[in-house]
Amino acid sequence: MEKQQIITIEPGKRGGKPCIRGLRITVYDILEYLASGMTQEQILKDFPDLTAEDIRACLSYAADRERQSLVK
Repeated sequence: MEKQQIITIEPGKRGGKPCIRGLRITVYDILEYLASGMTQEQILKDFPDLTAEDIRACLSYAADRERQSLVK
């Protein structure tokens, strides 16, 4: 599945923040969990609707945004 299909933005959901597959779990949430020391396995256990591909898409999305901010 392409990153664009995994990371969705809906104006009325979570304030228009990038979410995972239309769920109410944001890219920011996943990045915060990883930054706090949670492992991918712990996140997947706590959120059974997520997949490892979803987590990789969040990391890729964040890297793309960082890359874009450096270009500006």
